[in-house]
Amino acid sequence: MKTKPVLSMTDARRVADAAEAEAVKNNWKVAISVVDDGGHLVWFQRMDDVAPIASYISPNKAKTAAMGVRESRIYEEMINSGRYSFITAPYIEGMLEGGVPILVEGQCIGAVGVSGVKSSEDAQIAKAGIAALQKSR
Repeated sequence: MKTKPVLSMTDARRVADAAEAEAVKNNWKVAISVVDDGGHLVWFQRMDDVAPIASYISPNKAKTAAMGVRESRIYEEMINSGRYSFITAPYIEGMLEGGVPILVEGQCIGAVGVSGVKSSEDAQIAKAGIAALQKSR
């Protein structure tokens, strides 16, 4: 039987806190979602003055990254490169940059999704959150 690390509530909070710190440092207002490896929401927060749509986009970016075990931008790039039929892929709704999987010991234990600023900045925030978790291990 295989074993793997599991994302805890403490881990999710640590990731979200570090992601929020990155956003605050850059004066960015975002929604931050942390999901487990099945794409189920573990943590969500929306900073003040963020567009309400970010509350839908952020968890979907995270879910896409967790279930695909790759950054959500990969799907956006596939579509932009002409693979338009991928838009109809089931259960994948966050096919925009800003969802990043959390990998520990080579295993995906979840993902972070961020929405509210430029997609590359969303990804920067997500990666800052994940880096804080990896430093604490």
